[in-house]
Amino acid sequence: MTRRRTGLLVAAGVAVAALAVGSDAAAGGPVVGHLMTGSTPHATAAAHGTSDARTGAHDAANAPTGRRTGHGDAATTGSHAGGTSRGRHAESATEPAAVGVAEAGSQDSVTRHVDYSGSPTTRFSYPGAAYVKVHFARLLVRPGDWVTVSDESGKQSYTYRGDPRLLKLPKDSPSTVSGADGFWAMSITGDTAVVTLHKTLPGPGLGKFGVDVDRVAHGFTASQRADREHKQRLAEGGRRPESVCGSDDAQDAVCYKTSHPVEYQHSLPVARLLINGTTLCTAWRVTADDRMLTNHHCIGDQADASNTEVWFNYQCSSCGGSEIAPVTKVPADKLLRTDETLDYTLFSVSDFASIKHFGYLGLDIRKPKAGEQVYIPQHPEGDPTKLAIASDGENGATCRIDEATIDGYASNSDTGYRCDTAPGASGSPVIARSTNRVIALHHLGGCPNSGVRIDLIYPQIKSLL
Repeated sequence: MTRRRTGLLVAAGVAVAALAVGSDAAAGGPVVGHLMTGSTPHATAAAHGTSDARTGAHDAANAPTGRRTGHGDAATTGSHAGGTSRGRHAESATEPAAVGVAEAGSQDSVTRHVDYSGSPTTRFSYPGAAYVKVHFARLLVRPGDWVTVSDESGKQSYTYRGDPRLLKLPKDSPSTVSGADGFWAMSITGDTAVVTLHKTLPGPGLGKFGVDVDRVAHGFTASQRADREHKQRLAEGGRRPESVCGSDDAQDAVCYKTSHPVEYQHSLPVARLLINGTTLCTAWRVTADDRMLTNHHCIGDQADASNTEVWFNYQCSSCGGSEIAPVTKVPADKLLRTDETLDYTLFSVSDFASIKHFGYLGLDIRKPKAGEQVYIPQHPEGDPTKLAIASDGENGATCRIDEATIDGYASNSDTGYRCDTAPGASGSPVIARSTNRVIALHHLGGCPNSGVRIDLIYPQIKSLL
């Protein structure tokens, strides 16, 4: 089965080394890496920057017929709330499209003021929502005073003593920003966020002191998600999403903790992205330092990066359970390199020390082989970490490479597989079971789903790793 997209045709076959970097994750012990010589020729794209050969909608006349895009692949021109607008890949009845970001929630405009003369607390509650994220238009408190954003129990709590855009204080919590109109506190997991002004001394402050909240982002409830999915299925003729190939065989990562300890360990460096407060993707640590990889169609510019939260350990505490393990959230920091044709973005994170122990994934820099087994740790629909290991087939089949090379946004840029994915899984690592290293960067649905070959991405980013 072929796929065609207008785009930059990559050329120039070269041989590269296969890098195997280790994992410092505690669970299961370290994965020791070393440098191996590779001999597989491959095509490389332009060394730096993005191609202008793919900027939004594609020429349907050049696409094969008889295929429909995968679940959530309706990625038309649009923008993230609070971010910059950029073209998305248009869906057609004949072309596969990026699995895309998953719409996770919405933003409300609010007018809440907390000052020294009134109540020191204000609550934002959205029953059933998975998260709540508060935007401050103004935060100005007396020296020694502070503001917290917490859940109702106080177990999750973020502290701010001033606007971090103006002054970053060592003990303040991280935050994200969107333009010049204030800043976003880190999100609260759950359906309620409580904003509290803490005073070290009694008495009122001056009139200029106080806190203004003007926006709140919050996750969809289960019923809202179900309604959206129902409407999408109706729009697609009532058929099952193609990115789930047959029945959905992906399971909670923790289900594999005992039976597949190595695969489970390699899910720990994989993180959920909350982008601009309302959209979701997946990313993963690619080096022993603060470098991470995701798709360009998830984080396409510095504005997106500056308003992205990176959630580690967002997984179920038990197989099939609803309780979530303690989550560690850090902001994305700098966008280091991005490419539209190979659909990757390399970025760094802040507060690296807090997520270092989750480990990182090695790279398997070679051309994939048809028939080899793979697995994908991911956050489909923004859900807690799942592992796609099994696949529909005879005798308990496992995920494997169906087509070693297929067209993505460039000729032969991708590798194809039938591992189950969904919106929000964009940016996930496709890991070869023979080496437990990443062989592709997942980005397309369509059965076969596909990922960009790591042997094509690596030459563009190796100087930054």
